[in-house]
Amino acid sequence: MITWLHDANTPFPDTRRALPARSEAPGLLAAGGELTPRRLQMAYSRGIFPWFSEGQPVLWWSPDPRMVLPVADFKLSHSLRKTLQRFIATPGSEVRIDGNFRRVMEHCARVPRAGQDGTWIVPAMIDAYSAWHATSGIPHSFETWIGGELVGGLYGVALGRMFFGESMFSLRTDASKIALAALVAFCRAHGISLVDCQQNTGHLASLGAREISRAAFEQHLGTAVPAEPVHDWTYHPSLWTGLDARLAAAPSPVKGRHT
Repeated sequence: MITWLHDANTPFPDTRRALPARSEAPGLLAAGGELTPRRLQMAYSRGIFPWFSEGQPVLWWSPDPRMVLPVADFKLSHSLRKTLQRFIATPGSEVRIDGNFRRVMEHCARVPRAGQDGTWIVPAMIDAYSAWHATSGIPHSFETWIGGELVGGLYGVALGRMFFGESMFSLRTDASKIALAALVAFCRAHGISLVDCQQNTGHLASLGAREISRAAFEQHLGTAVPAEPVHDWTYHPSLWTGLDARLAAAPSPVKGRHT
């Protein structure tokens, strides 16, 4: 039986009550409630996330197994290394953090999630996460900019030393991969060892992501979420060398959001 969240004070049920992998809605835990910053932070701190379509109530999920990317296992392919080298060497190309969070979400909303025809990032989701970002600095976007144009990026939620990836988009070849590589480099530099990817896709697996049990995922959250958060959300080009020493660092940092 799925729990209905009647109001802001209704707690989430034990995640072990989520529908099993063999069901029609694997991982579905609860429905209802509102997308308030308080509710969202309560959810993410337990590894629960919202995912629903227009016309549906808010649906809350806790899948088992869980797709995660250990940042130490990120696979920097030869072709992506060459892409990053060209990007770093090109004047006017930069990675920004939180340059335009809402626009990143709006671009991501145009990208259907695997197995869906339409978007799952409905207007209510964009409004809620944008407000949460503006008031708390907890959601963040990693953005690929070329010649002053936003051409790719991703967004997610950062709690303690944990990053929960949500969605990414690309308007140019490999632009989202550049943003993901920047996220990995940032995480390595700031003691964030795991990025939540939620669902298994071949693309993520090719980059080093793998499935772990819900129990193992929640055990990691137990130490990562209460940890001291990252305060300086600036992407310094010198971080590229954390992926590969052959990636040259630019001389000056690109300003981002400080929280």
